[in-house]
Order: sequence, then C-alpha cells, then structure tokens
Amino acid sequence: MKILVATDKPFAPVAIKQIREVVEKAGHTLALLEKYKTPQELHAAVADVDAMIVRSDIVDAAVLAAAPKLKIVVRAGAGFDNLDLNACTASNIVAMNTPGQNSNAVAELAFGMMVYAARGAFDGKSGSELMGKTLGLHAFGNVGRCMARIASGFGMKSYAFDPYVDNKAIAEAGVTPVDTIEELYSKSQYVSLHIPANEKTMGSIGDKLLSLMPQGAVLVNTARKEVINEAELVALMEKRTDLKYLSDIAPDNAELFAQKFAGRFFFTPKKMGAQTEEANINAGVAAARQIASFFATGDETFRVNKPK
Repeated sequence: MKILVATDKPFAPVAIKQIREVVEKAGHTLALLEKYKTPQELHAAVADVDAMIVRSDIVDAAVLAAAPKLKIVVRAGAGFDNLDLNACTASNIVAMNTPGQNSNAVAELAFGMMVYAARGAFDGKSGSELMGKTLGLHAFGNVGRCMARIASGFGMKSYAFDPYVDNKAIAEAGVTPVDTIEELYSKSQYVSLHIPANEKTMGSIGDKLLSLMPQGAVLVNTARKEVINEAELVALMEKRTDLKYLSDIAPDNAELFAQKFAGRFFFTPKKMGAQTEEANINAGVAAARQIASFFATGDETFRVNKPK
C-alpha cells in the first residue's frame, strides 16, 4: 500500500523518520507532499495512494474525488474539522484522528498563556498568582485531564463540566464535577475551553456564560475560534474591564482587540497548541500505526465518521 503524508505544515524530520520506519516495517511505502501551495498539487499527489496522513490540511470532496484508491485518511491530532466526514462516508473511506497525542502540549501552552497574563506580560509590574485560583474545564477529555494535573501542581482548584464524562471519573481525577455549564462559569476565575467546533458549540461561548464569571475573569481558548461569539465577547469586554481573553487562535476581529483591549488579550501568531517536537512525533507516529493496524486487521478504533 502507498501511504501519503500530505502536510502544508511539515512534520519535524525526526517524526518523518519514525513514521517511515512504522510504514516500511508494515510492508508499505511512504510518499511525502510537504509545503504544497495549491489544492491542485494535493489532488495530483493523492491520485494513486491507499492511505493519507494530514495535519490541518483540508480533505474535502474534491480531494477524495482525486483519490480513487484511497481507503483511509488520518488526521494527526485530536481535532478533525478539516476532514469532510460526510464525503468520507459517501466515498467509503475511513476517517480517523489521533486523540491524546498532543494533549500535554496543548495544556502546557494554556498554562503558559495563563502565567503570562497573570504576570502582566512580564512587564516588570506587580502581577498575580495562579495558586488559590479556580479553574473551570469546559470538557474533560484528554486535554482537560492534562490541565487538571498541571493545575494541581499550581495549587489551583479545578471544576469540570462534561455531559459525556461520568462525574465519578472526573472526581477520581481530583477535579470537582459540576452539573450545569452555568455553574462552571460562575465558579471559575479561569475557564479553559476544550470543546470541539460543531453545530451545537459554534458561537456558544458568549455573553450568557461569560457574564457569569467572577471579577478578574480570564477565558482561555485552545480549542477552535468558531466556538466563540466574537461580537458578544467584544461587547462584554467593553463593559467588563476586568475580563481577559487568551487564545492560540486569533479571532476574525483581532485588529479590534488591539484597538480596544491593550493588555487584556493574547493571541499566538498561529495555532500552536500541538507545536512541540514531542507532540509532532507522537501524533504522526500514532497516525502511521493506526493505518498499519487498519490494513493488517481492519482495526477502526479511532474512526470518527460513520460507515457507509
């Protein structure tokens, strides 16, 4: 089988080395398409491949139509909104992600931004500490669990809301479960978002929830910009001069933040939650192993689309 790594943002060389070892050990061949500039380059590269590994690259119906032999596509990372799941199902292609492989990297970035904001962007003036503060985890998956572990070391009290995770499991991780999303926001000085972007969550984080947060509130977003109601966030920050917003996904109205909220926001230059050497390797190698297992035994453990 021919397995293509198609990445606009390339994996680290050490990651490619390990991906190649997994692929070739399983008896397959590896092809690379890195730093491509146009969809047409991707369409040409997928013409004869049986499997594909991508990062944030868009895999839509046009890509699938150009790949008549494709059987599986794996998104190296947790989020998979760049994969057209309906198109994958219609083409009888298995779509997977690699959950948990970059969770620690995302959590560490979130805490890095929190420390940066708490200490006034290291401007030499008096700041505040995270110890004794309350942290609300909006969703308690792999990243949420890493957040809870790190928060414990900082001496923070953590709460979590996740209707898909049993409260007992949350409590066993040393986190206090709450029964409603409103309770989470009202109890948390810091809220960290770990929800996917879908029809239920798009634009769901706005005035209704954020206005419940206590004085000195900080919203941390390492999820997706689409979950934020940006207009409502701006309006609330205009009314509440204590509110801060930290994100590794710059909003569409980032220039407005620069004009209105100097010192009360921080956006990374690009989405970089998973941008560590370790996460880079972990996600890429996991994707290669999942493809090898799929071809060897039909394993679909991390499938994210429905069968046809």
